[in-house]
Amino acid sequence: MRHTLAVLVENKYGVLSRVAGMFSRRGYNIDSLTVGVTDDPTISRMTIVVMGDDEVLEQVTKQLNKLIDVIRVTDLKSEESVDRELALIKVNSDVTNRSEIMQIADIFRARIIDVASKSMIIEVTGDDGKITAIEQLLRPFGIKEMVRTGKVALKRGQKSS
Repeated sequence: MRHTLAVLVENKYGVLSRVAGMFSRRGYNIDSLTVGVTDDPTISRMTIVVMGDDEVLEQVTKQLNKLIDVIRVTDLKSEESVDRELALIKVNSDVTNRSEIMQIADIFRARIIDVASKSMIIEVTGDDGKITAIEQLLRPFGIKEMVRTGKVALKRGQKSS
């Protein structure tokens, strides 16, 4: 089972290393990790996706809470949160297939952010399924490069994570 954790930490050097080290020492794999400063410049927010059952989630949460720089750990359940990823995909293109690639991008509400004589760069945001779907449709044209961010997520409604 895939769990998404929102972890508020003090915005100090070495915190990311200590959090990643905790996962490594315990033998847990991080599927996705994003980090950014919050509206308070002294606090950063980590969004961590980890695979495991409820027991693994409980252990990870306990270990994170033991770290001195961790302020709060929240399990973001999929039905109670909104999540997104970003992907940049550089795909082979020329005059013969450019319009077809643009149609695919349009269907996925993606943006063409660069066009060269033999390639295009497409920016797409959405959940894991949407990004995987557009990637599969673009693969026959030849993907030259692709980069994906980790998941970012927020709790729905009035409560904050």
